[in-house]
Amino acid sequence: MQSFPSSAPGRVVILATGGTIAGTAAQPLDVLGYVAAQVGIEELVAALPGLDEQPLETEQVAQLDSKDMDIEVWRALVLRARHHLARPDVAGIVVTHGTDTLEETAYLLQRVLAPSKPLVLTAAMRPSTSLQADGPQNLIDAVNVARVAGASGVVVVMAGWLHGALDVRKTHTHRLDAFGCGDAGPLGRIDAGRLRRVRDWPHGVALGADVLDVDRWPRVEIVLSHAGASGAIVDALLAQGVDGIVAAGTGNGTLHHALEAALLRAKAEGVAVWRSSRVADGGVLSAADAVLPDSGPLTPVQARVELILQLLQCRSVRA
Repeated sequence: MQSFPSSAPGRVVILATGGTIAGTAAQPLDVLGYVAAQVGIEELVAALPGLDEQPLETEQVAQLDSKDMDIEVWRALVLRARHHLARPDVAGIVVTHGTDTLEETAYLLQRVLAPSKPLVLTAAMRPSTSLQADGPQNLIDAVNVARVAGASGVVVVMAGWLHGALDVRKTHTHRLDAFGCGDAGPLGRIDAGRLRRVRDWPHGVALGADVLDVDRWPRVEIVLSHAGASGAIVDALLAQGVDGIVAAGTGNGTLHHALEAALLRAKAEGVAVWRSSRVADGGVLSAADAVLPDSGPLTPVQARVELILQLLQCRSVRA
């Protein structure tokens, strides 16, 4: 059991990107009819007890609903996080984000930066004006986690749980406790101001932010296998010059025969094709006779980010 007060010296930098945590609704009981990304990070922080006594910096990197997250915001966020992580006076980073694409951003940040300091993403399922607003506690917890001495890597703090960036996924559409880690399980739990770690935090070798410094990122799309699926979507993507396709298959990454045939045509034409599973938990177990490679434990959206990064690396090597 580790208490938050035994924390690393230095300041925490909060990088804000919008999301429900910064959303507002006309009525305090309305948790659905709100508009995301309306409140600036300075205003959010000023309303929280105790944070004004801590050495903090805030920066508004973007202000958007995370369903609209795009490559340009990703690049800006990576570069600002890299800048602040390199500062000796910074203990850790907090990123406020929307929940819809949080798992994709977390995965990207871990793979590209693999920071030696804590980089903590947090969000909310209720807007800031709600009587059930969960953002304030999540943000306080995230700032405290960002100060944990000796911690490193990208983690997600939501509803008192710590999730690893490589495992986290949204598991519920509206519950406050809306995130999980599949088979991997959470990294820890925050209870009554104390942090209990269950397993090690993310680590790995950083790809480096320079991998993102290209004029055009590879276009990687996700297609879904389902009853009656055809190869029409794949053929349309081929005609548009897609660079990669992640197929969200049934069960253990299995594919409708018509869709699989189209994906094999795409592979023959030089498109990178991976199989994943549309099932919420459990990754794809590799089979010796598989005709298409799989993404292992990665969800379809994580696999898409990973495939983009691998294609970017290939471009860097060729250059």
